[in-house]
Amino acid sequence: MYATRDDMVTRFGEREVISLTDLTYAGAIDDQVLSGGLSAASDEINGYIAGRYRLPLPKLPPILKGIACDIARYRLTGTERVCSEEIRDRYRDAIRYLEGVAAGRVSLGTFDDTGTTVPSSSAGVKFFSGRRTWARRSTGGGGD
Repeated sequence: MYATRDDMVTRFGEREVISLTDLTYAGAIDDQVLSGGLSAASDEINGYIAGRYRLPLPKLPPILKGIACDIARYRLTGTERVCSEEIRDRYRDAIRYLEGVAAGRVSLGTFDDTGTTVPSSSAGVKFFSGRRTWARRSTGGGGD
């Protein structure tokens, strides 16, 4: 997973994480509910970045921790938990960022333990133009 319980509490505060996860009104963070939200966020992130990076990533880019928290927060809202405009905006911003990564406009800048950039899972395509093969003169078509 890209984020932890502590990351969520640090980012949003314990009171908000309780309000997002405490479905039985016990007054505490429900770790099982929170884990489900964080897992859903990680799956969503993987859906975007898998086309560009080999998973699992060898080193977690710090930006993904915040994105995972924003997505989990959004995913934990629903019928009983109100999704505010701020929660929705942060989710949309996270998705726009991930779309940029998927399209190759944004790099995660991930590195392995040796400092080498982690290669993309897609090799890409290169086009080269050669010399002209067909021309009127070479085919006897005239056109002096």
